[in-house]
Amino acid sequence: MGFPGTWMTTSESMVYRVVPKCACSTIGQIMFYSDHGSFFDGDIHDAQDGLHKWALDSSQPLIADNVKAHKSYAFTCVRNPYTRILSSFFDKICGIQRNGKRYRGNLVPLLIQKYGIEVGDPETGFEFDQIKSFRRFLLFARDTIRWRRPMEPDIHWSAMSGHISTFIHNGGTYDSIFWTEQFNDGMADVLAAVETPHPVDLDAIPRFNESEGHGPKRLHKVSEYFDDLSMHLMWEIYKKDFQLFRYDFDNPDNKMPTGDLDLREIHAKLGD
Repeated sequence: MGFPGTWMTTSESMVYRVVPKCACSTIGQIMFYSDHGSFFDGDIHDAQDGLHKWALDSSQPLIADNVKAHKSYAFTCVRNPYTRILSSFFDKICGIQRNGKRYRGNLVPLLIQKYGIEVGDPETGFEFDQIKSFRRFLLFARDTIRWRRPMEPDIHWSAMSGHISTFIHNGGTYDSIFWTEQFNDGMADVLAAVETPHPVDLDAIPRFNESEGHGPKRLHKVSEYFDDLSMHLMWEIYKKDFQLFRYDFDNPDNKMPTGDLDLREIHAKLGD
């Protein structure tokens, strides 16, 4: 299976396991900058050179050799499951993608037909019942993850623990896992542990939020989207994410972690 979703700097200073909706655009641009002294012109997910990616055939043997021998500092980043799934909904389901189209072509029409979801329209300011539609989307997300129907689960709403575990299963070891909510602290620890061809001033780095601005804005606080049934579904889908990454399941409005991460526990439980 190898190391899907893994990026590595061309200098092999660091290795990163991408977790969608967890600051991956910013992290990728920091990695690119640390090698080249400039940012990639465009969405870093589109870069075909200047950064090793498992999706590029030429990068695979280099990444595999590095990760299996643990030659470089390896890390990833996680996010509160409540805000992550909301971000996925507003970006991927309601938003117009950077190609000017809806995400995954027939996905949104399928959701409208089978789950009664509304997504609004940019022409009318994306007016729709966000809470009702999100809860129906959450039911769909659960169906894809639990029963793989009406389609396979998408990387943007499949559990973070699933993404992170493939790296461990196939022979990788993380030196750091940090929270999006404390991004500067976590990324600073990574940069302090490695030597890069170009120094990175974290305070001067912009946030590369490639999903911002092409969908509706969230109108309500996080907890208003999650009634008792929605929280039950969240526990069913993301129990490991809440537990391993120390997020507060009982209070959706508390986006901050509640305790320190235990890398040994994460490796043991996700390496089974």
